[in-house]
Amino acid sequence: MKKLTLAIALSTALGLGAGPTLAATIEEKIDILQQELETLKAELVKLKGQQQTPASAQSAEAQGPSQGSGISFAGAEGSAAARNAIPGSSTLGGYGEMIYNNYRDGDVKDQLDFRRFVLFFGHKFSDRLRFFSELEVEHALVEGGEGAVEVEQAYLDYRINDAFIVKGGAFLIPMGILNETHEPPTFFGVERNEVERRIIPSTWRENGMGVHGEIAQGLHYDVGVVSSLDAGKFGGPDVGIREMRTELREAPAHDFAFYGALNYRGIPGLSVGGSLFTGNTGQNGVTDSALKGVNARLTLWDVHGQYRLGGLNLQALYARGKLGDADQITAAAIARSGNASEIAPSAFWGYYAQAGYHIPVGAEMEVAPFVRYDRYNTQASVPSGLNANPKNNERVVTVGVNFKLHPQVVLKADYQNYKEDNSKDRFNLGLGYMF
Repeated sequence: MKKLTLAIALSTALGLGAGPTLAATIEEKIDILQQELETLKAELVKLKGQQQTPASAQSAEAQGPSQGSGISFAGAEGSAAARNAIPGSSTLGGYGEMIYNNYRDGDVKDQLDFRRFVLFFGHKFSDRLRFFSELEVEHALVEGGEGAVEVEQAYLDYRINDAFIVKGGAFLIPMGILNETHEPPTFFGVERNEVERRIIPSTWRENGMGVHGEIAQGLHYDVGVVSSLDAGKFGGPDVGIREMRTELREAPAHDFAFYGALNYRGIPGLSVGGSLFTGNTGQNGVTDSALKGVNARLTLWDVHGQYRLGGLNLQALYARGKLGDADQITAAAIARSGNASEIAPSAFWGYYAQAGYHIPVGAEMEVAPFVRYDRYNTQASVPSGLNANPKNNERVVTVGVNFKLHPQVVLKADYQNYKEDNSKDRFNLGLGYMF
């Protein structure tokens, strides 16, 4: 019996899920594993019953799965319809990736980095109330201002019905494709695409409240009010507004923001949608007094789509942002840093298109070559009298291959060519997993 229990536990930990869906969210990733846990418990009860007398076997089947607490392993895929997990059960999971960058320019440091180590924990209090969280360690070590230990998510979900689910806490902004689904086996390429790093500042999370659900077959919405960005932290225009993220820590609360997203997944293999984020970022000068009374309104939106037909996998996204009072943000940033190149954009945009093809190799493995074209400009428009850095108006071609040893374990290799800034040209290798 011990061997049987151990076999079931190992199969749960190592073998759940056949691979990521196109638009798996953190809720969906948990739901299917909780359903699997209930199924395994029911099977275990039946197997125990086979070793008992007929009377005791009937009694065991009548009792059904245990209603006590338990821990299951979180896999990579899920279904929002799977909501019959056992109240009181907990879910454990995570992901990680190691990346090697070899630059063509000999003056740029090559590096081997354990980029991310993330642990996920979820708990189902009842059929309506659930908790989700992710804790991340970046670059393996926190020392001398390098590396980070971060709460990536920590929020509660209360389900009134499928169309109306309320959430509150720290959660990912539902924008683009990558921000909510960024585990290494779920995307092509060693590095995350440039547009969803520099235009949409993934991984992007905020504190706040929201409502989400499915309002028609395959049509999902997500809206809410969250903490806004902080223009007093602007720096490094090559990464757009990325440095303005508050990272959840004592986030200024003078200005809040609104977000909204609408996605359609009602046709097998197809996912299309769009999103909007808008709010003032001046925060009444709490971080930089030069911005006291400055609105610095940010409006960022995107449209995106994915299509999977057989082995063919197509993906595209366009995003555009507008930042108000960029002249005052620029003046404050230059005064703060002494760096005259820290020029905030009045407008910024980017898009990418990607094509890959999945080739099965045996029962679990696959090879997936791909090509991606990124086009972005983090300083498409700058305040009058100032000049944008031409290297921030970039084109990138990435060609590579993903090799999956298992649906949840991937080896990656690619080459990236940058048109404007050749010092970034590099060959990348990656190892990633999720469970």
